[in-house]
Amino acid sequence: MKKTFIIAEAGVNHNGKISLAKKLIDKAKISGADAIKFQTFLPEELTTKMVKTAKYQAKSGITQQKLLSNLSLNFKEFVKLKNYCKKKKIIFLSSGFDLDSLKFLIKLNLKFYKIASGQITDLPFLVTLAKENKKVLLSTGMSKIDEIEKCIKILIKYGTKKSNIFLLHCNSAYPTPAEDVNLKTIGLFKKKFKLETGLSDHSSGILSPIISIAFGSKFIEKHFTLNKQMQGPDHKASLNPKEFKAMVEGIRYAEKILGKEKKIITRSESKNINYVRKSIVSKKLIKKGEKFTISNITTKRPGNGISPMKYFKILGKVAIKNFKKDELIKI
Repeated sequence: MKKTFIIAEAGVNHNGKISLAKKLIDKAKISGADAIKFQTFLPEELTTKMVKTAKYQAKSGITQQKLLSNLSLNFKEFVKLKNYCKKKKIIFLSSGFDLDSLKFLIKLNLKFYKIASGQITDLPFLVTLAKENKKVLLSTGMSKIDEIEKCIKILIKYGTKKSNIFLLHCNSAYPTPAEDVNLKTIGLFKKKFKLETGLSDHSSGILSPIISIAFGSKFIEKHFTLNKQMQGPDHKASLNPKEFKAMVEGIRYAEKILGKEKKIITRSESKNINYVRKSIVSKKLIKKGEKFTISNITTKRPGNGISPMKYFKILGKVAIKNFKKDELIKI
């Protein structure tokens, strides 16, 4: 089975400080993440001056541009973070949120390019990325099926191979109520779009990502922070290092117990066969020359004699020797 690719979504949880971003990288590596992902944007290119923040992002009154200005890193700092990730042997990823940021990230030659849920209808952004034929993680929060289908068609039309597109089921509520997680959507995506799928999770705790493995998730993305009590829009809906490590361990365990779509006698259970299956044995003393009947043979453990499946074939045959009570029948 292909190993699930686990992304620690650091996002803007560095609070605009590269020193904090490096600490997030260190802890993500220790926690077992395959990659750590940030968010790259130019606040003035991402949002207009007057648009307000969402309820989960900040107290009312502050604008998105002001909030994001305090949470951004510059391009040179992202280059340093990529190099730091290489040193720490964890994959560096970042979501671009405007064209200039996307073009910068393309130059960095990342393993995957994330299309955040809010970008799924940004045609210029999609076309620019599609022309590069990069591996794309397409997050689907706040999207209808026809919007997802249209986005996929645009990516393919402008140059992205279908095999380079990976769908992430996502709900963009922070945190996502349990009744809105809808993990069965992962299976729907696999059937409808014939693409590898995963989960970008914003629900509380670690259960949803672990359960999603049973529905076929090959990618898991979960917000990651050093401390949930820190100031910032995403810290409360993130996992701390201890929780993230527990999630990774749960996912790896889920991968093991799912196994393969085949029924076999495993090595671990095969040694118990003789102890729990039965054989045909004598019910009482049987003398040589007597016929085997329902009165003198029965089935009991252990299972290293004649299988009870041959019970009716044994009936009527003649004993070739004396059999004591509870002795395995041999013919």
